[in-house]
Amino acid sequence: MDAHSNDFTECGVVSRVGTYDLTIPPSIRFGWGRLQELPEVVLGLGKRLLLVVGRTSFIASGAERIICQALTEAAIDWKVVATSTSEPTVAEVAAAARGIAAEDLSDAVVVAIGGGATIDLAKAAAALAANIDARYLPQDQDDWEVTVVDHLEGVGRQLPIRCAPPPLVAIPTTAGTGAEATRNAVISCPRRGFKKSMRSPLMVPRAVIVDPQLTRSAPARVTAASGLDAITQLIESYVSRAATSVTRPLAASALAGAMRALPVVVQTAGADDPVGEHERIAREAMCHASLLSGIALANSGLGLAHGVAPALGIACGASHGEACAVMLPAAVRVNLEQEASSYAELERRMHAAASREDLAAAAAFLERVEKLCDAVGVPRRLSELGVEPSMIRWLAEHSGGNSMRGNPVPMTPETLTPVLESLL
Repeated sequence: MDAHSNDFTECGVVSRVGTYDLTIPPSIRFGWGRLQELPEVVLGLGKRLLLVVGRTSFIASGAERIICQALTEAAIDWKVVATSTSEPTVAEVAAAARGIAAEDLSDAVVVAIGGGATIDLAKAAAALAANIDARYLPQDQDDWEVTVVDHLEGVGRQLPIRCAPPPLVAIPTTAGTGAEATRNAVISCPRRGFKKSMRSPLMVPRAVIVDPQLTRSAPARVTAASGLDAITQLIESYVSRAATSVTRPLAASALAGAMRALPVVVQTAGADDPVGEHERIAREAMCHASLLSGIALANSGLGLAHGVAPALGIACGASHGEACAVMLPAAVRVNLEQEASSYAELERRMHAAASREDLAAAAAFLERVEKLCDAVGVPRRLSELGVEPSMIRWLAEHSGGNSMRGNPVPMTPETLTPVLESLL
């Protein structure tokens, strides 16, 4: 054994890495003002851009003006093919897919510009349009809706996405869902009473542009809810039963900055004055956290808060971000004893003088989460979302899915019911 081998053995126990899969967008451009680089990003992907945009954010964020100038100068054709109004529904995905399928996709690039709902709409519609045999296109809206349902998890025929969609470029205008880095799209159906995912590795965006300046126009309520969604995703992916040696460091590295930055970006939400350095740093931290939360959740899963959030959306129309915000402290509390060492490590990253005793540090982390929720003004009780006592059992029975399976403490309707009751 040579000297180098001796040096290695003397440096301590090597932690086991374990096995993992990692799926991420092949190209990510992050930074203030980088939206104007869109022509460079699409170069080689296609010649015509099909835009899916947020109803208000496309104009309010300044994206329309920037894109119009950049693409005109580069002589690239573009058109808006779909507009997102809220979290995508089966009907909206059907209409968007129908519009995209009517285009020549041989040289097309789909560009999604908006919040997580807009990006999910684009991912689902593009995937669906590419997986319909052109000889047998659905004839009307109802047939298109059935086709959407047939490609969702847990409902319909659960058909897979087999054919690669046209290249998709994701450009978020909020810092929250991390949808720009995930392989799924969450789709609800008020008429049929469900909220499910369309999922495939082929749905991961080909390229991502994260430009923090685009988030300035989002209202305070949206900024707070989406920010808490990102923070929830970081925390839940860190303690998920499927967390890996890659996803845990990613989540932990972004969390402290996000928790410090969120009050700043909420306070400056909607401002039209020149951006100050403090705000710019905070917005960059939140966008970075959102991106990493998407990468982490796509490769490790989530937990209780995200297991309940879809049911809250169905039952009372709660936005995904606000549903996660209400459930986050409860999720940490449920997992507190089992994951004391993990929560303690997150607290010590926030506060160097935190207790060396894991349970005490974990309790301090829970208190920090609760104070953050209060500071940014998100709902704290289920009743604030419109939940009534009579709805609790239904919520408990309809929560679950892939997210709940990642929760460190196994949950059943029976164990979840008192948790929900305590939040009324």
